[in-house]
Amino acid sequence: MVGKARPGTAMLFWALAAIFITASCGSVATQTKLYAPITDELRSGRYQAAAEKFEASKKKFDKKDRFLYYVDSGALYYYAGSYDSCVARLTLAENAAEDLFTKSISRAATSFLLNDNVLEYSGEDYEVLYANLLKALSFAEMGKYEDAFVEIRRANLKLGLLEQKYVGAAAILTRSKPNDVPDVTYDPKSVRFSNDAFARYLSMHMYAALGKMDDAGIDHDLLAEAFETQPDIYDFPLPPVSYAPDSGAILSIVGLVGLSPVKEALNLRIRTDKDLDLVQVLYTDSENQDAEYGHLPWPVNEDYYFKFALPKLVSRPTEVGSIMVYADDSLLGELQLLENVSQVAEETFEAKKSLIYFRSVARAVAKGLTTHKLKDKVDSGGLGGWLKKAAVDVGSDISENADLRCARFLPGRILVADFNLPPGQHDIRLEILDHGGHLIAEEARSSFDVRTGAFNLIPLSLTAY
Repeated sequence: MVGKARPGTAMLFWALAAIFITASCGSVATQTKLYAPITDELRSGRYQAAAEKFEASKKKFDKKDRFLYYVDSGALYYYAGSYDSCVARLTLAENAAEDLFTKSISRAATSFLLNDNVLEYSGEDYEVLYANLLKALSFAEMGKYEDAFVEIRRANLKLGLLEQKYVGAAAILTRSKPNDVPDVTYDPKSVRFSNDAFARYLSMHMYAALGKMDDAGIDHDLLAEAFETQPDIYDFPLPPVSYAPDSGAILSIVGLVGLSPVKEALNLRIRTDKDLDLVQVLYTDSENQDAEYGHLPWPVNEDYYFKFALPKLVSRPTEVGSIMVYADDSLLGELQLLENVSQVAEETFEAKKSLIYFRSVARAVAKGLTTHKLKDKVDSGGLGGWLKKAAVDVGSDISENADLRCARFLPGRILVADFNLPPGQHDIRLEILDHGGHLIAEEARSSFDVRTGAFNLIPLSLTAY
């Protein structure tokens, strides 16, 4: 006969169960430690070492996260000046994004209770956009303008189809949601971004270099239109760009400064109201304590509180305050902001945020109700009962980590400047100043050949600052 387990044994079992649940659910939390040593290399300006060290970390990325590996690897190789390697990896990133988006939406529709962290990561729309634009910039620097135009056209096409993409996702989710999920329509927010200024800037200069001045003029006008019609993204002055010199030639400088935004957890709490058949989502931070984040109609027969979290984008600061440009020791001027990647990221993330919110609330309520049912069934007496309930709570809370996966090494800001210079060789010097006007770095291009009828491009990677 099998004897009855001793009380101490039962308590030990439930304690170990809680630990096991915590450990096994670690896979649904976003892992970020592997980025620290690569970031240290990047901050020290050792771009090639950063790219190689990241390359060595490939085995740490699951197949479902391959987009993240490819896009960050491609960006690092761009900063290192290894343009062929950059293009190869960003092409793989783009292919992965197209393949994984359909898979992730299908799995999300059929498995509402799956945490987003265990789904395929297909990339945020801004990450895919800048994969195309970094490829275009790489091709431009190699003089492969036709290849660069292909990337720009692909970027523009994706922006044009962005809203339609999430309307389609909404239809899939609405058709596939389980019976116990309330009949709430997932309505993606409209996307107010369809014209990227940096894409127009590159295209404008390449057309001019090919002698297609009418086409260059069209892109110049579209660049200006991007600022006029999208003030939420371009809320700063249009830089004085130029593609047709009054005389001589144009020197163009493109500076990639800082790093793109990262995701952090926005911790929230769900409160169900049985009298109003309502699920309220409340803030938990001290500034907005108990203010409503949102609500959904959902009949629940008890009043409960559940914890859960959503991802939010957070900009990363840069030390760079200004970049001054000198030619042959004469001051030409200063680079101007053309694109704030954080603002592009925020706008393109809006449509997806409603999808994440809809699924996360549905999942949290379903899991929360299940948790309460399990707790009611376990023994409520003594330490053993407490440990059983603790194990149930731990499993529920750990499994609701926000999906914080994102590209870590895309640029944060894009600055440009176009200067009229006489054709010939010039010694170009760039002074990088902090926000207090103090010199933090210098870059030099000795005997840089400025030619008439060419895209005289100097790239500047300052993601280390």
